[in-house]
Amino acid sequence: MLTRVMRRISAVICLFLIATATPASAAPNYVYPIDSCKSSYSRAHHDYPATDILAKTGCKFLAPTSGVIDEVNDVDKYSWKNNDGALRGGLSISMIGDDGVRYYGSHFSKIYKKVIPGYRVEVGELIALVGTSGDAAGTAPHVHFGISWPTKAGIWWVRRGMVYPWKYLDAWKAGKDLSPAKEVAKKLRKVGEVPKRIGY
Repeated sequence: MLTRVMRRISAVICLFLIATATPASAAPNYVYPIDSCKSSYSRAHHDYPATDILAKTGCKFLAPTSGVIDEVNDVDKYSWKNNDGALRGGLSISMIGDDGVRYYGSHFSKIYKKVIPGYRVEVGELIALVGTSGDAAGTAPHVHFGISWPTKAGIWWVRRGMVYPWKYLDAWKAGKDLSPAKEVAKKLRKVGEVPKRIGY
């Protein structure tokens, strides 16, 4: 009986020592989306909430969180003549994160072939390269980064951004897992799923 109790105590002590000696290594839920390149962004944007992340053409764009690809424009159909808002992003990707938030990036120079609607993407996965497609032609290369909620396809004025991303980008760049889900849900309740278009 005493031997059995001693074995149990030894087992508990061993488990405790293993648990305290091995640091937790959970993967992040969010990452800063530009990898291996110098980048910058401001806390403002013209006409509506979004952020332009400036980086050199060809810099890697990573999935900011895990989720499923929603919409992809892999052909740049934008023309200054018609200035169609739905096409201004040029090469663009919309994904629905596991947190229920939609993340949108545009003006890419390349979107990888695997990135199609329905594709499961993991946080930090390489999905595109920075560029100047769409109405970014002739400007400094950058990624237009927008955060919103899911809508039916084609509701581009929601897709392009409904809450400012800068504080989340700040957090992710610092290695912190800050989720925009609460702020997005609050804005959705305030303006409705398909609000009136703001800005150009």
